[in-house]
Amino acid sequence: MLGIFFFTVGMTIDVREIARDPLTILALVSGLIAFKAAIIIALSKAFGQSWRVAIETGFLLGPGGEFAFVAIGLAKSLGLIDPVLSSFVLAVTSLTMVLIPALSAAARHINSRVEPTKKIDAALKAPPHEQHKHAIVVGHGRVGKVVTSFLTEHKVPYIATDRDADSVTEDRKNGYEVYFGDATHAAFMIACGIMEAAAVIVTIGSESGVDAIVLGVRKLRPDVLIVARARDTEHARHLYAIGVTDAVPETVEASLQISEAALVGLGIPTGFVIASVHEKRDLFRAELRDAAQGVVREQSQG
Repeated sequence: MLGIFFFTVGMTIDVREIARDPLTILALVSGLIAFKAAIIIALSKAFGQSWRVAIETGFLLGPGGEFAFVAIGLAKSLGLIDPVLSSFVLAVTSLTMVLIPALSAAARHINSRVEPTKKIDAALKAPPHEQHKHAIVVGHGRVGKVVTSFLTEHKVPYIATDRDADSVTEDRKNGYEVYFGDATHAAFMIACGIMEAAAVIVTIGSESGVDAIVLGVRKLRPDVLIVARARDTEHARHLYAIGVTDAVPETVEASLQISEAALVGLGIPTGFVIASVHEKRDLFRAELRDAAQGVVREQSQG
């Protein structure tokens, strides 16, 4: 349907408009892209994005969009704008969209000058020390640091990993033993001792990243314990369906912790509160597992 839409819209564009006034067309195409790109780059920076992301987003969204075809076509059919003007604007919009691949390449070229790709310190590429029956903690941000602190406290051997070179460098300066690498790559996980590991704990916040890691680990070790962070209950159900041993939804844990703090503050004995929270957590997990297994059964039957 999208192809038909663009095909029919393209048939309404009068290419003679380009030949009739090429300088005006060129000025409007350049002006539209520059104006929109400037606004989008400014907004991207205001929302805390890097220059690399802001520039590429601005260049990719700077051209006109397909909504212009709908709006201008409707205005023309209702007699709100002149047919000649309509054809002229559609020609400008179409040319800006044709330039998207070139703008993408230009954005990458500019980014290489604005934010040159940082060279990774050779020391970060050192493989982890060989261990057995250890835990592999993927992600050493705020959640990962808490997890590794508990593992250290209970004398559980572990290997902590992170794919952010700057973060790993900073953590090492602060005394943490963290290894740089991408846990979605089988070779890196094998270097971390996945074949001998007792568990894989995924603490990163990216849903797609968690999914990729879980699927990759399951291919290497169908039997290993996998505990993964989930965005919400829907993501947790999905993780159970693709093979995690246990998923921890952020929204559920936040609600349980708030409930625990509130009940203790209201004078309920701490022991009873902790017991009820554990019971509720187990209930949530059972419901999520059952829902995930139901989805898997439906897919296999279908």
